[in-house]
Amino acid sequence: MGIPSSPITISELPSGVSILPSDVPARANIAALKSLGVKVIVAFSAVGSLREQIHPGDFVVPDQASFIRFSIIDRTKGVRPASFFEGTSDRAHAMFGDPLILSYQGPYTHDSKCKHALASLPDTTTPPNLHTSGTVVCMEGPQFSTRAESNMYRAWGGDIINMSVLPEAKLAREAEISYALVATATDYDAWRVSEEPVTVAEVYKTLSNNADRSRKITATILEELHEIVERGDVLTSAEGGMQYSLITRDWPEEDRKKLAFVLPKYFSKSEAN
Repeated sequence: MGIPSSPITISELPSGVSILPSDVPARANIAALKSLGVKVIVAFSAVGSLREQIHPGDFVVPDQASFIRFSIIDRTKGVRPASFFEGTSDRAHAMFGDPLILSYQGPYTHDSKCKHALASLPDTTTPPNLHTSGTVVCMEGPQFSTRAESNMYRAWGGDIINMSVLPEAKLAREAEISYALVATATDYDAWRVSEEPVTVAEVYKTLSNNADRSRKITATILEELHEIVERGDVLTSAEGGMQYSLITRDWPEEDRKKLAFVLPKYFSKSEAN
C-alpha cells in the first residue's frame, strides 16, 4: 500500500473524555497502530522527577547511545492487560531487557533534534535541560505517590515517574514496533520533605508553561522521523524479535485469527505456510 502521507497520532485522553491510566485501552491502541503499518512509536508524557538535577520543565529524551541506560521499573498492579497473548492458549515470552530501543542509520538522534528545536524557540528564558538517560518508574495511579513510595523509588534507582509507559512499551515490543519516550518533567513527585507533594494544579501549570517547547519538539521529531522511516533507515531489534519468543506451535484457529491482526508474520496462515 505504500507509506502513509504523515505521522499517525493517538491521544490517551480524547477531547471531552476522561480515562484513568488503568483504563486506557493500550492493546487496542497498539493493535490499531500496527494494522496501519506503524513501525515506530514516539510517546510523549508528563513525568514526575525523582532527582534534584531533573527540574520541572526539563525534558528527558534517550539518545541512541544511551538506550541501554534507559529502562523501566513496573509498579503497575496487574490490572492492565499487558500482553496480546492474555486470554489465548498461546504462550510467548518477549525480550524486554532494553525496553526503549530505537536507532537509525545516519546522524539523526532524538536528543540532537530536541536541542535544535529548543534553540530555535524565540524564548528569552533559560532553556530547559535535556537529559538523555534514566530509569522510568511506571506506577498504577490514579493517585500520586506517598512520600515513602517516592523515596523508595529513588532508592531503587528511579529517575522519573509516570502512569502510562506501561503496558504500552510491552505491547509495542510484542507487536514488533519500536517504542521511544519523550518526557517532560512537571514536578518533584513527593520525595522533597521541604515541599508539598505534587498536585494536579502544579502539573498543569508546568505543562502550560512548557506548551510551546513541547509542540516544537513534537513537530521537529515527527517530521524528520517520518522521512527516516520512509527511507527505511530505522535500525530496530523490535522487528523480528518475536520469532524466537513463541512457545506454542499448535495454535487454535480462534487464537490464530486474533493474533494474526498484530503478528501476521507468525499467525497468518498464508505467512505461516
